[in-house]
Order: sequence, then structure tokens, then C-alpha cells
Amino acid sequence: MIPDAILHLASTPASLTLNTADWLVLGGYFVLLVALGVWSNMRPVRNAEDYFLGGRSMPVWAVAFSILSTAQSAGTYVGVPANSYGGNLTYIIGNVGAVIGAFVLAWVFIPAYYRLNATTPYEMLEQRFGPTGRLATAWAYLIGRVFASGARIFVAAVPTSIVIVGTVDASVMAWSILGFTILGIALSLFGGVRSVIWIDILQVGVYLGAAIVTIIVLLNVIPVGLPDLIAALQSPPPLPNGTVVGNKLTVVDFSTDPSASFTIFTAMTGFVLLAIASHGVDQDLVQRMLSCKSAVQGARSVLIGVIIGVPAVMIFLILGLLLSVYFTRPDIMGAAAPGFAPQRSDTAFTEFALSPAVAGWGLGGLVVAGLFACGPAGINSGLSAMSSTFVNDIYRPARSRRLARTGNDSPRTAADDAREVRVGRIGVIGAGVALGLMALLCIAWYDPSNRSIIDFVLAVMNFAYAGLVGIFFAALFTRRGTGGTVIAALITGFIITLLFQTPMWTGIAHLFPSLVGLSTQAEVAQAIASTRGFIEKSLTIGGWPWLRLAFPWQLCIAAGASFLVCISLPSPTRLAGRPTPRAN
Repeated sequence: MIPDAILHLASTPASLTLNTADWLVLGGYFVLLVALGVWSNMRPVRNAEDYFLGGRSMPVWAVAFSILSTAQSAGTYVGVPANSYGGNLTYIIGNVGAVIGAFVLAWVFIPAYYRLNATTPYEMLEQRFGPTGRLATAWAYLIGRVFASGARIFVAAVPTSIVIVGTVDASVMAWSILGFTILGIALSLFGGVRSVIWIDILQVGVYLGAAIVTIIVLLNVIPVGLPDLIAALQSPPPLPNGTVVGNKLTVVDFSTDPSASFTIFTAMTGFVLLAIASHGVDQDLVQRMLSCKSAVQGARSVLIGVIIGVPAVMIFLILGLLLSVYFTRPDIMGAAAPGFAPQRSDTAFTEFALSPAVAGWGLGGLVVAGLFACGPAGINSGLSAMSSTFVNDIYRPARSRRLARTGNDSPRTAADDAREVRVGRIGVIGAGVALGLMALLCIAWYDPSNRSIIDFVLAVMNFAYAGLVGIFFAALFTRRGTGGTVIAALITGFIITLLFQTPMWTGIAHLFPSLVGLSTQAEVAQAIASTRGFIEKSLTIGGWPWLRLAFPWQLCIAAGASFLVCISLPSPTRLAGRPTPRAN
């Protein structure tokens, strides 16, 4: 069952529905999507390299926009406007860390992958830690990607439910997730990564276009000029509960509060690690960079993709600010005030686009098209990557070992390529099912009273990245580590990340109250009645509730511990006399 925190989400007026103009715009989007999907699948797939790497012939600009689309997806489209709607512009500081991380990737990681002619980043780890290291990290990526991409699909299902029934309904979200899963599989099944990249370009154009058009409409609907609008955002009135809201145009936060996610300190640490993880050790994005002709082009693609991500994110942050003025500032809106306000910030974008104030403009259809662009993108962008990892790092080595044992280790043939493409397509279907199931789980997992939706998505990604980042740093910058320590490092990263998850401790509190600082079941019931109450009352170190540690710091701690565990033993003799890959 879905928890009460989800059941009592934003309820919108029944008039917030798609009209004829909206349906025409939405229909036009689907015509373009199908046409592009057919076109991108017309080129025959000759071999596994074609299917998984686009024949290493994709242009830099196309890969850069695909990187942008994949890195942002539904988390940006829904979560970033929600972040500035209830806050300010400090989310952008995380992108500064991403730019720093992109330079590290371009200088160290991408050249190392091209030197090995790798299809996935986990091939490099076999040279350092043996087959066990490669196999363990490949499985860790696959499991982690299920968490991360599944959360993205869930994010897209929230406003989809608003569009369909005017409220957030668990059953409607489940049907939306099913639709996203089927569409995502269809878009990536036949053409492989080449098809995914070209479709990504359409998707990013649609969802950025929807945000830009909505900003233009809001600037026309809000009845004050830009100087008055800026002044209003700089000095917002207190909230109804008396909370004083600071300057909503604040960009840099110098707070030392360890529970604050978007500060200058997290930008220089956790967000740098997050960018290295998401763009450098996650096959979802590495696959795109490896589809370029050379290491230089691959490096350029990641730099361009991350840099253009900064203004793209700022577009969504500005959108959130304008939505907050429209819905929460009747002193500014006057007679144009909408007369209702979303109970949830992450539905404001959709509710405005469907409101009577803009009915007949087709804006609702465009915004919903952007939503669909993010929903399937959140799934099809990962399916090819997950399939390529399964085939290259799990299926192919296992088959080679089996053939070697039977004495049939003959040279690779065209039949081998055809077989791997077939297995790859089966892998796309299997990965799609796994992501859809994870998205359904997120319906019950996510608690909006504890964290924003963008914090939720980014925190979930820590499960995927903590152990992998520590292992890749050990591989590139040290000569220590074994296959066994790789497995131990992955387990360490996962467990430490799990320890920061409040739902796990609430379950423990029910079973063993004394372990979390509570003495009676009555205290447990009182504390768990409010997630924040539980956090405040239990698991304190030196009087400070450590479960409130922001996700960038959680990633730093988990990745650092994984790194130390990975290098805890000296490396065995190098395989086949090959030198250990090291950073230039």
C-alpha cells in the first residue's frame, strides 16, 4: 500500500485537463517520436560494436546533447523547478562541481578507456583486479542502475497522474510506469545506442522547449515588470506558518550546516564525486562517450554536455521561481491570482500548464510532451547501457570460459556478433522490466515530508555510485587492491549508504527500540508518526542527528570508505605481464 504521505498529495481542480490544442501538440510530439524512432532504426546493425557503440562513429555534438538528456531527465524536469519553487537558486552550485568533475573525466578516465579499446568501463578493472573485479563491478552497476533509473521513472509518473486524474493516485502512477517501460523498451530495442542518441536529441529539445515556452508565458501572465519581479523574489513575505523566507535569488550558499545539500562546500566535494561517478564509472553515460571516434572526441563530448547543462538547469530554476510568484504571491498577481495553490511543489509546473489561465494555447500539451520525453528517456537511456554491460562483462566472458573448457575457443565470427546482438536485445527487455519494478517500489519508498523529490533521486543514486567511485580511484591512482577487496569495497559502499536511509531505521525502531535511542513502544510510535520527529529523537552522535547528513556528504563518506577497503591489500601479480593502467 502507498503511505498516507503519498495519498494526501496535491489535489487540483477538475478543470485542469488537456484540451483540444493540448492534444494536438501532444499528438504532434508522438508523431515526431515515432518517425525519428523508425528513421534511427533503418540503418542495419552489423555487429555488437554497432549495436552497443554506434560503430564508434557518432558526432561529438550529438553525443553531448545525449549526455545532457541522460544526465538530467525527469529529475531535472520535475525536481529542479520544485527546488526553486520552495527555495532559491543554490541548486545550480552542484553543476559547478559537475564541471570540475568533467575535466577530471576528460583528462584521466576517458583516455584510459580508449587506450584499452573498452566497450564498458568495467573492462579496465579486469586489468587491475582480475576477472572477479570486472564481474563484481558490472553487477554492482546493473543493480545500482536499477535503483537510479527506476527512481527517475517514478518521478515522471507523479505529474502524469496529475494530468490524468487531477491528483496523485498510486494506481494511475503504476499504469504510467507501465507505459513508460513499454515505450522505453520499444525506443531502444532494435537500433541500439545509435537510436538512443538521436532520440535523446529530440527529447532534450522537447523538454527544454517546454520549460522555455512556459517561462515566456509566465512572464506575460505575471502583471508586473522585470524590476518589480526581481525585487519581489529578493524579499518574499513570511510563510503562513511564520517561517521567514530568504532571498530566492541566492545562488551561492556558504552554510556549514551538514544537512544542507547545495552549498559551496558540497559543490567542491560531493558533487565533484557525483559527476565523476555518473559520467565516468556509470555505463549509462560512458557508453555515449565511447561511441565517438577517438578519446579526444569523447572528452570533448563530456565537457560540452556538462557545460551546456549549467544554463539548462538555470532555465528550470527560473521556471520554479516564476511558478512560486504565480501561485504564492497574490500581492503580486492581484486580480490575475489563480485562486488555488498546489499542495506540492513538484506538481506546480504541470498544474500551471493545465490551468484555465493558459487554456487553448497548447502549453499543457507541450509540457506533458516534455514529461513523456523525460519519462521514457529515464528508462530507454539506461536500457542499452545495461544490456551492453551484461553482454560485454558477464555473458561474453562466461561464454569464452565455457568454450575454452570444451576446447572450442575458435576466433570470433559473424555468428558470434549476431548472437550477442540477440542477447543484447533480450537484455534490453529484461532491464526495462527491472526498472519498471523499481519505479513501482519507489511509490511506497518516497516520503515527501522528509526530502524534496530531487534530493530523493540524487540520494538513491548513491547506492549505485559509492562503491564504484572508490574502486575506480583505487584502479587509476594506486597499485593496490584485489578481486576480493573490490567485492568488499562494493559491499562497504552499499552498507554505508543504507545506514543513512531513515526507512531502514524506522523498521529497526519497531523491532528494537533501544538500538535507536528509544525505550518504549510508545516513544517509537510517537517518533515514527513524524519522520523528522524520528530523526530528531534518535541516532544522535554528540547531540547531532547524523541521519540528516546531506547526500553529497554521504557519498563522500561511503566512497572514501570503499576506497580504503579496496586498497587494503596489495595487488597480485599483474595479469599477462600487462602494466597497470594509470592516469597520465
